[in-house]
Amino acid sequence: MPHQEEQSPVSARYKVWRKRFLRRRLRLSIHLALIAYLTFITLELILISLGVSPRHPTWLLMAGATEVGLLISLVLLRLPVGQRSPEWVFLACSWSITLIEQVWATLRGVAFPGVFAWTLVFLAQATLMPVRWQLHMVSQIGVLLYYFTVNTILGLPEEKPGVWDSSLWLYLFWFCCICNLSIFLYEQLQQAEFHARQELEEEQKKSERLLLNILPEAVARQLKQEHRTIAESFAEATVLFADIVGFTELSSNVPPQEMVTLLNQIFSKFDRLAEHHGLEKIKTIGDSYMVVGGLPIEREDHVEAIAEMALDMLEAIAEFNSTRSRPFNIRVGINTGPVVAGVIGVKKFIYDLWGDTVNVASRMESQGLPGRIQVTSAIYERLKHRYEFQPRGDIYVKGKGEMMVYLLMARKQAESEGKARDEG
Repeated sequence: MPHQEEQSPVSARYKVWRKRFLRRRLRLSIHLALIAYLTFITLELILISLGVSPRHPTWLLMAGATEVGLLISLVLLRLPVGQRSPEWVFLACSWSITLIEQVWATLRGVAFPGVFAWTLVFLAQATLMPVRWQLHMVSQIGVLLYYFTVNTILGLPEEKPGVWDSSLWLYLFWFCCICNLSIFLYEQLQQAEFHARQELEEEQKKSERLLLNILPEAVARQLKQEHRTIAESFAEATVLFADIVGFTELSSNVPPQEMVTLLNQIFSKFDRLAEHHGLEKIKTIGDSYMVVGGLPIEREDHVEAIAEMALDMLEAIAEFNSTRSRPFNIRVGINTGPVVAGVIGVKKFIYDLWGDTVNVASRMESQGLPGRIQVTSAIYERLKHRYEFQPRGDIYVKGKGEMMVYLLMARKQAESEGKARDEG
């Protein structure tokens, strides 16, 4: 089980966070220790000047060595080794305060149980750096091991015999146990919180991806920031509608599951084409597909981009039919002009388009011919120099009357060769 946890990406990220946390808190702790020790040095100098210092004359040398040890720890923390392994800096900092004092006592030929300094250091460590309880235990065992081992081997007497009895050692034992237990419990809580935060971030990313599947990125960002109805007018955009011919009859002869699978395969091809040409898919309704160019981010070549997509859609259907016994066909209609785009509603909202341009584009599709791309004269005027068109003549369009329409046939030869070179 522990091995599995080590392999967990979340656990790995937690270890990275813990190491960064330890480095930050070590920097704070070392600075605090330097200042604290400096206050004791200042006090000792004052007491010496008054002639009432109770300490050994060499105490200032020991205190100076401790300050040097802390400064070295601070330097190590800024070096690559300290960045990679702050645990060693932690022990260097801790033992600079506790062990240097013990070495000083050994050099003077006495045993000095510095319980006062030890408890202050252990408590400060547990408070400021409540991670890696094993590390705290090592720092505690290290100084106690030195005290009992070195003093026993050398047979050194206590500096103040009778002051430190067995109850004091029992007190120190429980003091260390409580410090380590509090670190363990805190880290358990911190790790659970970290994992919960990571899961929340993952869910938020999923929600972001889901939102971007519903809305254009710019609109989704605006909706999250402003929390208001979004509606924008665009002076010009190009709208394309495509519809599968004979879908109603086809759906009555094909099982629903198979029908949905076929639609998904066809519309997924269209989605990839829309992404390839930098266009914005608006929606699918039944067997109808709607895409727009020129919004929400404006672009000058939106008409050409839609024309390219329409031609590629016919090629995609032909390719799809080559692997099917039952052929599919589509009608495509295109128009360009001013539109209003926005998000309405509070539930199951979508990014949609409104305006006469949209209505006419829909009529171009519904009154078009199977396997053809029917466009308005506005499209024809914009593209006639780069694409081949076939006049269809006037047709009656509901709400508009008679309109001259054209069939987009293909790219002109020079354009086709240029496109082939670009794709190659």
